Amino acid sequence: MERVQIQEMLDNNGHILEEIDPKLKLTEEINRLKKEKNAVILSHYYVDSELQDIADFVGDSLQLAQEAARTNADMIVFVGVHFMAETAKIINPSKKVILPDLKAGCSLADSAPTEKFREFKSRYPGYKVISYINCTAELKTMTDVVCTSSNAEKIVNSFPEDEKLIFAPDRNLGNYLNSLTGRNMVLWDGACVVHEKYSVEKIIELMDTHTDAEFIAHPECEQPVLLLARHIGSTSSLLNYVQKSASNKFIVATESGILHQMKKACPDKTFIPAPSNDSTCACSDCSYMKLNSLQKLYICMKHEQPEIQLSRELIELAKMPIIRMMELSA
Repeated sequence: MERVQIQEMLDNNGHILEEIDPKLKLTEEINRLKKEKNAVILSHYYVDSELQDIADFVGDSLQLAQEAARTNADMIVFVGVHFMAETAKIINPSKKVILPDLKAGCSLADSAPTEKFREFKSRYPGYKVISYINCTAELKTMTDVVCTSSNAEKIVNSFPEDEKLIFAPDRNLGNYLNSLTGRNMVLWDGACVVHEKYSVEKIIELMDTHTDAEFIAHPECEQPVLLLARHIGSTSSLLNYVQKSASNKFIVATESGILHQMKKACPDKTFIPAPSNDSTCACSDCSYMKLNSLQKLYICMKHEQPEIQLSRELIELAKMPIIRMMELSA
């Protein structure tokens, strides 16, 4: 096989730009590099299907954190977004953690800047903080325990009923948890741009057209959307639900990447992405997740860049609430 002809330079984000020989079989090369470097590839449900298929493990945020904690690989290749790779580094400070694109961020994590959240927290002395894992490493250092959408209700209920709580950064998930648990958690005003764009009116129209379909939704969606749902849950919960349900058709309100796993698990069932309020874009897609590509995965594994680097102090402070989550999720 011909070697790659390289024309390298660094872009403004420190990414290696490289021309790849079109004859190169990327999947074979990635698998070769994985073996050569004793690497593990972890992919989120929201990345493109070809990236899910090449991964050693595909899952939601909790599953990926658990898998990162148990791996024996020397290098973790995280095909997802930045906060997920940060979490893997916090759990495995001695391992190299890389991701295909450093610009793969998260609108939800960005909605809670460190200094603004610190000032917000100072207004509620004595309150414990539960942070959704979709936040920065810095915000995790101000957190008592992290949660994911898979274990959020369990984490909230682990606190005494009279405990004063702050939930950040997703107000929609926090509002949903308040309704489930009867709590009155103080909510940071953040949200995911993908899950906020679903149109109640268009979903109702779609449900009227497909009367035999069940509507299922992620709890990051707004309350009016959740009120329509037959089932509300994390990506792994939604995937499990469609496999067990007797229905053969589903309207799905979460990032479209999960449909690939649903179709693989239930090839005879039909899955329809929920419509957004914007007809000009593919708003069921997370633009950050879609920055990942097979080409970028190959380049990052070849050069072991971009690498997640965090200070020892930051890792130690951010690790405690993640470990607490793991203990409560066992």
